[in-house]
Amino acid sequence: MVVAAGDARIDNGKFKRLFGEKAHMMPKELVEEMTGHPVGGVCPFAVKAGVKVYLDESLKRFDTVYPAAGNSQSGVELRLDELEKASEALGWVDVCKDWTDTESG
Repeated sequence: MVVAAGDARIDNGKFKRLFGEKAHMMPKELVEEMTGHPVGGVCPFAVKAGVKVYLDESLKRFDTVYPAAGNSQSGVELRLDELEKASEALGWVDVCKDWTDTESG
């Protein structure tokens, strides 16, 4: 699972170079089974065992972020250090595009 800013898009080339495969969106029928959270509420913490979480650099421009918190009606405000700890992220990655002035302009 890659957690990225809402205005960022996966850059397939960057993703493939880092992870060795093409990025893909999980089929909605499998989301809850695989993550433990329903579509619209997938959060980067309290996920099922074996789910690897990475945080994208696109988040670093914010002081706080608002990830979903288990359902489509809830979210939680977290500082980046809190998100890192709560998600047990394996690290920061740079796999997105279109979120900086230099990339979108």
